[in-house]
Amino acid sequence: MIGHTYLYPIGIDMAAYDFHLAVCAEMVFTDLPFLERVTRIRDLGFDVEIWDWTNKDLNALAATGANIKSMTGYTTGNLLDGADELLRTAALSIDAARVLGNPRLNHHGTGLGEGGLPVIPTHEVTAAMWLQAARTLERLAELGEREGVVFCLENLNTAVDHPGVPFAKAADTLALVRAVDNPHLRLNLDLYHAQIGEGNLIELVEEAMPYIGEIQVADVPGRAQPGTGEINYPAIARALARLGYTGTIAMEAFASGDSEAALADFRAAFTV
Repeated sequence: MIGHTYLYPIGIDMAAYDFHLAVCAEMVFTDLPFLERVTRIRDLGFDVEIWDWTNKDLNALAATGANIKSMTGYTTGNLLDGADELLRTAALSIDAARVLGNPRLNHHGTGLGEGGLPVIPTHEVTAAMWLQAARTLERLAELGEREGVVFCLENLNTAVDHPGVPFAKAADTLALVRAVDNPHLRLNLDLYHAQIGEGNLIELVEEAMPYIGEIQVADVPGRAQPGTGEINYPAIARALARLGYTGTIAMEAFASGDSEAALADFRAAFTV
């Protein structure tokens, strides 16, 4: 870096940088049956992400030919007193993921229930809890290493969507993933949640880059597609291209109106 001018990596054509874009099928085309949502997203040229795999017909989902990039990596358990249960259901999630081509397996600081609220709210995190969470994630990473899959730990916000979730901030998830330091445990860096909880998104991306497994996006406020709120996603896209990011960027957002138009807005925000 010279002053505030960044040098782009050799070989990066900033006029035609191609991001791998995915869309969460849980949040768009919601008037359609789920498999039709997946095929619509696929036909528009995007990869697909899903949440809970237990309520899906995995074989039918695989038969759509869509590239499934991420899914929930556990069904019960948590990083603290539910570690054994989390590992048990993580193993079940690996079996499900293999049907879909081994997408990344997503985790949170604790189990989430109805409306995204924590099953067991935790409003004060102690030093002992940090140690226990790191030990659980070490076990999770070892499971991923044995089975050849990647688990991702997602940051959340506690102010709007997920009050009571421990280890929620991007700074928390980054600290845990960095402490484990295993390529089978990465960050799912959700920039919508990070904007609400912390801000300074470009600096956050720069710091977290070595540990990012994927990036999720939505705008603030409202959790709709990029371009509907305060986040300057084109600037973030340019920063990601400068940093040579080659992973998935997923729109985990509601459509502010027409879903197809929302996906077009998403693509435009990440065309540099």
